[in-house]
Amino acid sequence: QAEEELKDACARQALQLQEMGRRERLLRADAGRAKEQLASFKTQVMQVCSPAAAGVAGKAVTEQQVIEKVRQISDEKQQSQEREKCLQEELSSRLSKEKEVSANVEVFKKSLRELQ
Repeated sequence: QAEEELKDACARQALQLQEMGRRERLLRADAGRAKEQLASFKTQVMQVCSPAAAGVAGKAVTEQQVIEKVRQISDEKQQSQEREKCLQEELSSRLSKEKEVSANVEVFKKSLRELQ
């Protein structure tokens, strides 16, 4: 009976090892696909950000290049937002001045009519 239990335990462990091996193969395949997708994504990012850099003699795009390009785009976006804010403030100021001038013109017109 002890021998049968040992055989059963060995059989269970063999099945567990087979299952673990199957899972490991699946994980390796998933990791390989993820690596390919990352490489493709990096190339796509560089093609969008800088078509000339992405096609340099078929060279692979490095992670550092992608990071630098994303930082550059982020900086440009921030500068653009700051410029937009300044322009909005300038526009607001000009609109206020325009309203003030319009109000003064109306007062002047009224005074002129009264004088006539």
